[in-house]
Amino acid sequence: MRIGELAKISGLAPSRIRFYEASGLITSVARKANGYRDYAPDTQWVLHIITGAQAAGFSLEEIRQLMPMNASGWQHDQLLSGLKQKVEEIEVLQQRLAQNKAQLQLVIQGIEGKPVGVACADNAQMLINRLREQGVVGAAECRDVAR
Repeated sequence: MRIGELAKISGLAPSRIRFYEASGLITSVARKANGYRDYAPDTQWVLHIITGAQAAGFSLEEIRQLMPMNASGWQHDQLLSGLKQKVEEIEVLQQRLAQNKAQLQLVIQGIEGKPVGVACADNAQMLINRLREQGVVGAAECRDVAR
């Protein structure tokens, strides 16, 4: 199939498909006499795997290392190990995001709960002190909260 058809089916721009080809993520295709690329039908499936892997947080280099150029080249143990490692990385990221979210919610509560008659600067200092007491922020974060 030609690149325009593949682009339409996959939802990717032709330039993206050419980029993946140049990067070695999809098999280079022979050109027809008229110069058009002729992609194999399974290229759509490969593009779907690549875009799904990118959405899951895999870099192009990680995808290149894990994905074979043809279906018979799958390295079961290497693929499984790479997928498990990415799950662990996602779990660490989720923990950090949960901590960041909790920290932001405390700051929001502190700002929204500002006592009447207390200046914003004084409220910011009380909030910083409360966050320090709870062990939520260090000195560097305190400067950011006070701004």
